[in-house]
Amino acid sequence: MPARPLSDETLHLIDAVRAALAHRADVDERTMFGCWCFFVDGKLCIGVKRDELLVRLPPARHAECQEMQNTRELSPGGGMQGYFWVEPNGYATRAQWNHWLSEALAYNPLAKASPRRRKPVRPQGSMAPPAKSGPVTSRHAPGAAGTPLRQRHSIFEDDS
Repeated sequence: MPARPLSDETLHLIDAVRAALAHRADVDERTMFGCWCFFVDGKLCIGVKRDELLVRLPPARHAECQEMQNTRELSPGGGMQGYFWVEPNGYATRAQWNHWLSEALAYNPLAKASPRRRKPVRPQGSMAPPAKSGPVTSRHAPGAAGTPLRQRHSIFEDDS
C-alpha cells in the first residue's frame, strides 16, 4: 500500500525541525512507524507525525512530563518511558518550541542508541540484491567519496 502524501502542516513542521537542527552535522532523517524521525548522533531525538512532535526525554522525568498539558505518552501502557507526543498547543510559542527542542537535545547524549539491525545475508550463489529496510537519508552529498548515496522520501523528490 503506498504511503499517504504528507499534509502541508506536517511538511512545515518537518521543515521547522530540520531548520532547528541545521547547525548540527550528526542528524539523519528517516521514517519509522509512520513518523518522520530525526536521529541525532544515531539516536532518535525528535519526530513529526501529522501536527504533533515526538520528543525523547529522560525516562526519570516520565511522571513529571505525564502531568504536563498538551503532552501524552507514546505508549500509554508505559512500555516506552521518556517518549512523548506534544500537541500543537504545546509548541505554539517560540518559548515552548525552544523548550521541547532543548530538552530533547539535552537528553540525547545520555540516551541509549538502539542496536543496528544486521543486513540480510544473501544465500551463497544468489544474484538477487539484499532487501532494503526502508528509506534512509543522509546530509552528505550524493556520491561524494566515502559517503552513502542519498535516498529521499517520495514527497521530497523535487528538493535539491
